[in-house]
Amino acid sequence: MEGSEQNKSKVVVIDSLQSWEFHVNQASNQNGPVVVHFTASWCMPSVAMAPVFEELAFSYPDALFLTVDVDEVKEVATKMDVKAMPTFLLLKEGALPEKIIGANPEEIKKRVDALVQSNRASLA
Repeated sequence: MEGSEQNKSKVVVIDSLQSWEFHVNQASNQNGPVVVHFTASWCMPSVAMAPVFEELAFSYPDALFLTVDVDEVKEVATKMDVKAMPTFLLLKEGALPEKIIGANPEEIKKRVDALVQSNRASLA
């Protein structure tokens, strides 16, 4: 990997309800899976998961990775019924969101892989 590319985040930071709706709708229109990390700056497990989430974003370029700070964008956390940090949502067009609560890197990697594989299979 190029040095400059390695420093460029593949995770989109959501800063408003409008930003959330834009990115989720765009991914839905392209039948792309969406993986969301709901975080808070005061939550150490959330902070610890950030590099893991970033690594997943590089590993799965055909999925959209979003991060939402629940203190900055309360509307999205409320809309998605997020009450604990970290919470990860896996969204696929037409399916209810899959929710993973807590910092469990292995489980998150396994679920993201399954989401992306099932999406590839449905597009094939």
